Amino acid sequence: MAKKVRKSKEYRKPAQFSEQPNQSQGPSMGPGKVRSTSHENKSNPMLLISVGLIVCVALFAYYHLLTMVQMKDLSDSLSMPDQRIFGYTTSDIEALRGAMDDDAVGQLNYLHKTAGFLFPMFTAVFSMLLFIRWIPNRQMRWLAWIAPLGFAAIDIWENFAIDALFTGDLRSGAVVLASILTTIRWALLVITAGLVIGLGALRANRALKAKMLAIREGTA
Repeated sequence: MAKKVRKSKEYRKPAQFSEQPNQSQGPSMGPGKVRSTSHENKSNPMLLISVGLIVCVALFAYYHLLTMVQMKDLSDSLSMPDQRIFGYTTSDIEALRGAMDDDAVGQLNYLHKTAGFLFPMFTAVFSMLLFIRWIPNRQMRWLAWIAPLGFAAIDIWENFAIDALFTGDLRSGAVVLASILTTIRWALLVITAGLVIGLGALRANRALKAKMLAIREGTA
């Protein structure tokens, strides 16, 4: 007969029990890595918005400071209606119609369909995204959205209104409408830019005060 082997119980030390849960969890990221990942997730949308706003500034410079200024070479040094912030009269448009040939009118129409369309759309989209990030209050955010949304709508409408002034018979009512749209469009653009710059300055001021307070507390 085979001898019965007496089994002995194996007792584990408390330290062994505490080691097993740690081993089962596997390697975990340190707190520093978790914080950096969270910071990257928060900064990525802001980086995209910042790039978009830079593109808006570049489009403004290209459209208003370069191409529209160059259009004066095709109109006997007369500025385009888009550049006349305080509006224009029927005599101003008649002078432009007399100075610009078909090629010049076609060039103006092409600018309205390209940079004249992209600039207001980019400005509205990225300004609204910025307000989402910087304005937590929903009602205040909707109020801030009025300026960029209105600017984009009025700007595109203005482009069609101005193009209509150079085709067919010139009507004083059409000139008045285009002139009003131009003035409103510039006002809404200034308001939108003021909101972006003002909110940016306010946040920078708060960040600077928080940093100075942290330095004072650290040295105290």
